[in-house]
Amino acid sequence: MEQHPSYGSTRPYAVVDGLAELAGPQHGVIELPLRMDWSQQRSYDLDRDGDRRLLYETVLNEALRPDDLRELLNGELLLRLWSRLWLPRRIRELWETRFPQLFTARVA
Repeated sequence: MEQHPSYGSTRPYAVVDGLAELAGPQHGVIELPLRMDWSQQRSYDLDRDGDRRLLYETVLNEALRPDDLRELLNGELLLRLWSRLWLPRRIRELWETRFPQLFTARVA
């Protein structure tokens, strides 16, 4: 029986060139566009830990364009949250390969 690659192993994920490009907010409420979150509750309060982590997990999983990442994520906040985000292995590998400081933050 021929094995086919899984969707997750071939799906394109957006990644930026530098964490400093991620200039999104650190506080306040963000409403994700329908193309990224098709649930009825698309608003996330960055001042609530659970909302903040869920927003970052959703954006990292669903963003198809680096511009979405730049607008919605904040580099400093991503670094602080990284070790607590539940992400597919491929996303972790892509981001940690490009940004070794994320790997360091996760294993510290």
